[in-house]
Amino acid sequence: MKENKELKEALELLEKEKNISKETLLEAIENSLIQACKTHFGKADNVKAIVDRETYNFSVYAEREVVEEVEDPLLQISLEGAREIDPHLGIGDVAQVQIKSREFGRIATQNAKNVILQKIREEERKVLFNQYYGKEKEVVTGIVQRYLGKNVSINLGKVDAMLNENEQVKGESFLPTERIKVYILEVKDMTKGPRILVSRTHPELVKRLFESEVTEVKDGTVEIKSIAREAGSRTKMAVYSNDPNVDPVGACVGLNGARVNAVVEELRGEKIDIINWSDNSAILIENALSPAKVICVVADDDEKTAQVIVPDYQLSLAIGKEGQNARLAARLTGFKIDIKSETQARESGLLEEIGYEEGLEGEYESYEDYEEGYLEEDYAEGYVEDGYEEGYPEGGYPEADDPEDGYADGGEGGEIPGGV
Repeated sequence: MKENKELKEALELLEKEKNISKETLLEAIENSLIQACKTHFGKADNVKAIVDRETYNFSVYAEREVVEEVEDPLLQISLEGAREIDPHLGIGDVAQVQIKSREFGRIATQNAKNVILQKIREEERKVLFNQYYGKEKEVVTGIVQRYLGKNVSINLGKVDAMLNENEQVKGESFLPTERIKVYILEVKDMTKGPRILVSRTHPELVKRLFESEVTEVKDGTVEIKSIAREAGSRTKMAVYSNDPNVDPVGACVGLNGARVNAVVEELRGEKIDIINWSDNSAILIENALSPAKVICVVADDDEKTAQVIVPDYQLSLAIGKEGQNARLAARLTGFKIDIKSETQARESGLLEEIGYEEGLEGEYESYEDYEEGYLEEDYAEGYVEDGYEEGYPEGGYPEADDPEDGYADGGEGGEIPGGV
């Protein structure tokens, strides 16, 4: 039998463009032919439709019982009629009567066509849903289409996603056709196709961006243990290396800051602090409060609370602008952090409670429980390397000569804007 090349080429094209298997489409054709018979004859319980998988030719036939006297011509056939089809048939046998599809009326043909189209739409929707459902919790690149009120429609290739107002970074605006990276929050299967919600504010967006930029993170050598983010402003990220020869912070920063700068650029200038993760809660909290210097951390792992003492001149830096540094450190570590200056701790008796010895002049001669082992003279110099003149904090805050030092004039604001 001659091959039906037109049908074969059409099915192969659909399979390529819409990623729908030929087998599914062939089954849809068979069902459409049965539907056409039902429309044309009124019933199709005994109708079979078969499309040959090699030649792509199709045949439709009705199974009719061979009887002496025909009462229902749709279900029965006379012995004489049956033997015209197959001379070996007898009473009680089932004859397969060929049905000519060309005899179907316009309505029956249109119904058959609708069955095929409906199946194609269902399969296309299913394919799209499965494709993007598998990308849930991942970062994808999309093209800005248009604003729908305060929401943004983002084209992801074969389907549009919605960036709702509450998932947008405050102050960010987009131009049509602009390419941006978004984090897929949720994919829902709807009647009109998958409904995809995306985000630019989710902390996992930062994590996925580092996975794409940092080979060590992608292969698992470096783990991102925790992330705290205030979208559009600052992110703190704690990292840990499973290889003692790999510096986790250095791997994430990259040569001359290339890796972290690529992420910062995608986040449109959002500052990123990368710190070392530690299983020791006190060390982790100290790291999390970076860039502020810390004198002492007393952490209660059961209550998830911590007392932190910082030098007087570092208090504003530890707390951060509008409390941001302390707030992000608390989120990053999961501890409720209470920060006190050295003077406040001394006046409240906190230093005595944690077992420090008071010197003759009211200063602490040694800090025996400090891991760093800071001595009194460490603070007497006032941390010259950090841009403070000798004698601070007693002499007040100096004016920062270089804005890159991260200190505002007069020491006010106390936050380094540049992150790592």
